[in-house]
Amino acid sequence: YGTEALGVMRIEKGHVTHAEINGTVTPYDLGLGKMVSATKPDFIGKAMLSREGLNTADRGQLVGIKPLDKTKSFRTGSHILSKGAAATLENDQGYITSSVFSPTLGHMIGLALVKNGSERIGENVTIWNALIHEYTEAVLCQPVFVDPENRKLHA
Repeated sequence: YGTEALGVMRIEKGHVTHAEINGTVTPYDLGLGKMVSATKPDFIGKAMLSREGLNTADRGQLVGIKPLDKTKSFRTGSHILSKGAAATLENDQGYITSSVFSPTLGHMIGLALVKNGSERIGENVTIWNALIHEYTEAVLCQPVFVDPENRKLHA
């Protein structure tokens, strides 16, 4: 097996790895809050989940991202800007954690941590790479790109 193929498949299915789980995110940021036990009296990390800074409304949340023009590309590490916002770090809304060309879909896809991301699905944004002065118009979407109903798993 090829690790590049595994990377493509994991992004197509919205599976997180070290790129998204970087020590600054919580299960809630990744859409995995239902996996946190409400009944266990204690578990590793439980006290940390109640810290004020880890519960603010504008935290980065996992979303999918894809270009509006399917012929355009973007790079991991690029920043997300609200549509029409000036390209400054003050306007930074998040960043792309993983990106890849999906042969299944025929275009670039990515995962990103974006402020209030789960509430912004369907919003058009600009992907900004300051290092190479690259701008790509994109849309925030659900992080599962291929077979979101898991029909193939149960075929």
